[in-house]
Amino acid sequence: MNIRIDTDKTGIAERDIEAMRPEAGKALDRLWSGKEEMTGWVRLPAGGYGDSLEYILNLADVVKSEAELFVVVGIGGSYLGARAAIEALPKYESGIPVKFLGNNLCTDYFREAIEEIKRKKTILCVISKSGSTVEVRTAFEIVKPLLADRYGSEEEAAKRIIAITDAEKGALREEAELKGYTSLSIPEDIGGRYSVLTPAGLLPMAVSGIDIRTLLAGAAEMAESPEWDGSLADYAISRYLLQKRGKEVEFIELCHSRLGYLGEWIRQLFGESEGKGGGGLLPTTLTFSTDLHSMGQYLQQGRQIFMETMLVVDEPSIQIVVPSGPQEGKTIAEISEAMIKGVIGAHRAEGIPIVEIHMDRLDAGEYGQLLYFLETTCAISAMLSGINPFDQPGVENYKAEMHRLLD
Repeated sequence: MNIRIDTDKTGIAERDIEAMRPEAGKALDRLWSGKEEMTGWVRLPAGGYGDSLEYILNLADVVKSEAELFVVVGIGGSYLGARAAIEALPKYESGIPVKFLGNNLCTDYFREAIEEIKRKKTILCVISKSGSTVEVRTAFEIVKPLLADRYGSEEEAAKRIIAITDAEKGALREEAELKGYTSLSIPEDIGGRYSVLTPAGLLPMAVSGIDIRTLLAGAAEMAESPEWDGSLADYAISRYLLQKRGKEVEFIELCHSRLGYLGEWIRQLFGESEGKGGGGLLPTTLTFSTDLHSMGQYLQQGRQIFMETMLVVDEPSIQIVVPSGPQEGKTIAEISEAMIKGVIGAHRAEGIPIVEIHMDRLDAGEYGQLLYFLETTCAISAMLSGINPFDQPGVENYKAEMHRLLD
């Protein structure tokens, strides 16, 4: 188990964290009890796939052999986890490009996607539990005729469409059964933002060339780690205690350039899970060192309403030495380490609370550990605050108004 948590720089006394560990343990017990709704993701990595993993891997092989482009139509949890992993992780050479559509309503983005789909052999994957989300349905209805034009008929197009949706109900399930699409299911007891380790995340990852077996093994290792009875829950406890002490914002600082889209996934995970009833830390993400040159001044001397969480990958994939100039002979990794320590030192001098999360390297196994760790931390944090981590009643308000206007 390679994820390590350092709460020494939060300003929270160790005895206060220790005092909260029994409550965090109770939240963890609730997650594993099987009695809480929408907690199917908790046990999933530790043996919950059965034959479905082989089916996903075989389907990915078919896609890679028959297509030049894999278009994933989805929004929110139906695409963020897969896209973040694809941008973060190394791939097998056998992978093919994965393009995401249906996550915005930008006309120019659609135009560029349409042109690419017309040029390349394409297989389409639509991901939605309901099949009625406006952005997803819009993109799906635009792309289907493109496949029919290229392959001669709607029947031939249907052979190149994969639906990942609810096992039994919803508009997309009905269409998949009627048209004969290849289909996979998102378990009913797993919500979108916790679905990264279901077929919704795993199939696009596998098509891109990511080693999903190793990723799932890492997630299982994290799920079964005995350290949840000790320090692993301390990040959740620190977030809870700092919010109780008046912090309103969490800057999650990603100290690796390939983790930028992980930040998008984190913002949904924590924002939708905790932002209810006037509660929850506002999650926002920065990429270091880039964003130090835009937000560094605010972090150093702005309103002290925030905590910082630094996610650090300790071991570089290669060593690159600066050949000349003021930093001659130093590696980029050494300079990066000095940057991270400099930020921590300067910000702690201002009294800013900082949590450090360290992973050894950015590979599939440790990334799987990280995903499961963040999901569990988010759920525990919300439960400590008396918030249900698994619903999102506020999201439905804008959807209802949008449908009224469109109707």
